Amino acid sequence: MTRHFDHIDLRVKDMEVAKRFYGKLLPELGFVHESPGEDFHTFYSAGDRPSEFFGYTKDRDHQPNGTRIAFWADTRTEVDRIARFVREIGGKNLEGPEVCIDYSPGYYAFFFEDPDGNKLEICCRESPIIAE
Repeated sequence: MTRHFDHIDLRVKDMEVAKRFYGKLLPELGFVHESPGEDFHTFYSAGDRPSEFFGYTKDRDHQPNGTRIAFWADTRTEVDRIARFVREIGGKNLEGPEVCIDYSPGYYAFFFEDPDGNKLEICCRESPIIAE
């Protein structure tokens, strides 16, 4: 199977704050193999195939924008669980979880920001989109 996603390379202003936040969040999302580095801090996904990874690095001039990173959840229950967890670890600008009727049928999501204001989302699609 061809992979269509390899990694996320995020910028943050404060590595220590990011390590505390993402060190808790990413393992909950399946990125369980932590690999700290001098410039990049990386979390790899679990499994026996090539790993997707989520990495971040410091950029003092980083300004969050409208870009949003959305993570897949298999069920609404999983979205709800992660939403509770994000509230506990200090996510900002929390919205939902809720059905997003303007998105697609059965789209259920929780929107939040990391400590730097980077926009993130956990979503479940009850009617997955299949390209034709």
